[in-house]
Amino acid sequence: MPLRKVVFIDGEYYHIYNRGNSKQTIFRDKDDYARFLGLLFACNSSENFKIDNLGKKQSLYNSIRGSQIVNIGAFCLMPNHFHILITQTERGSISKFMQKLITAYVMYYNKKYKRSGGLFEGKFKAEHTDTDRYLKYLFSYIHLNPIKLIESKWKENGIKNKTKALTYLAEYPYSSYLDYLDLNRPGKVILNRELFPNYFPTKQNFKKEIFDWITLR
Repeated sequence: MPLRKVVFIDGEYYHIYNRGNSKQTIFRDKDDYARFLGLLFACNSSENFKIDNLGKKQSLYNSIRGSQIVNIGAFCLMPNHFHILITQTERGSISKFMQKLITAYVMYYNKKYKRSGGLFEGKFKAEHTDTDRYLKYLFSYIHLNPIKLIESKWKENGIKNKTKALTYLAEYPYSSYLDYLDLNRPGKVILNRELFPNYFPTKQNFKKEIFDWITLR
């Protein structure tokens, strides 16, 4: 098995992503999205934490877990792929977190859809974010992904309806976009925003950044 080219270093930032085998759908319904989001929280723990062990009335995001092994600054789930902006808290913790996350989700997915084998396209991909400019750009890149669901060629041809695109982003529940708008939703605890550069001190700063990117297209 080939070694990963990117070496994870404590305190550095990484863009993690992967997609389904042959670009197949990895989130078929809202429950699949909810499970992966829950795993982003549950797997970020020094202890073994199983969602299925929770009581029916127990809230996942209010559960006590072990110390966090990674810090997550942004994420976006798309029908056939995902993006995570991440930094590790100790040596090897990104790899540990991703192994727990992917294993748990594939087990859930295979059981639900009565299938076997791998779901993702090999190992997860990782890019080292080695400049401040690129790191800031990733917050826009990751959160703008859902626009492709309503304008598939927007990156090549520009955005035809910018108002519709902004509205769609504000209604898309499977990314951290809403958390940067300071919406009070349970899953906001997935993020550790305070451990990333404070590029957007207010939600207005964040909205302006996204607006500027959209209007440039």
